[in-house]
Amino acid sequence: MPTESFESSEPSESSESSESPGGEASPLPEGFELHQDAEGFTIARPTGWERETVPSQHGFDVVNYRSPDGFRRLQVYEIAESTPEESFELYLSEDTPKPDGFQRVEMVRLDEEGVDGMRLAYLADSLRGEPDVGSWHVQDVRFRSPHDGKVYAIAAYGAPTDGIDPELELALTAVKRFCPPSAVCGSP
Repeated sequence: MPTESFESSEPSESSESSESPGGEASPLPEGFELHQDAEGFTIARPTGWERETVPSQHGFDVVNYRSPDGFRRLQVYEIAESTPEESFELYLSEDTPKPDGFQRVEMVRLDEEGVDGMRLAYLADSLRGEPDVGSWHVQDVRFRSPHDGKVYAIAAYGAPTDGIDPELELALTAVKRFCPPSAVCGSP
């Protein structure tokens, strides 16, 4: 499946399969491509999504991939805290501002296919800088990469749906295929 490039300086590649953090090749879900980002990491993202960045206080720039309609987003960044648990503890503390209407849905340990981390699902009435879609549903995964030992976050944003969780599939697909900058994770 071909990869569309939205910025000339953004190298990309696609493949029908990829290496998971556990080292086993697995097929990409339909509609996804393996993408080599300009920040140096590799990730599975939906085909045709546009890329933008914002400066980060830690690690590489925060990278956002957006659906063509602008109503879904996949966000990738490096975490300053030393563990996923510490990062969520800080985020969930009363000292950290939350989006309007923040409502924690669940927080669970993520330990599958070589990925060790935590996943927080939450709802928010609105998100700064995002279109008005009613409320937002977020799947926020923070995990330690087995390749470089650093902690990263991959979050998927979209409108809530009845009984279907496309944000969960989006986040977990991206996490399972994530290869950090300067790491060699195997060839697709």
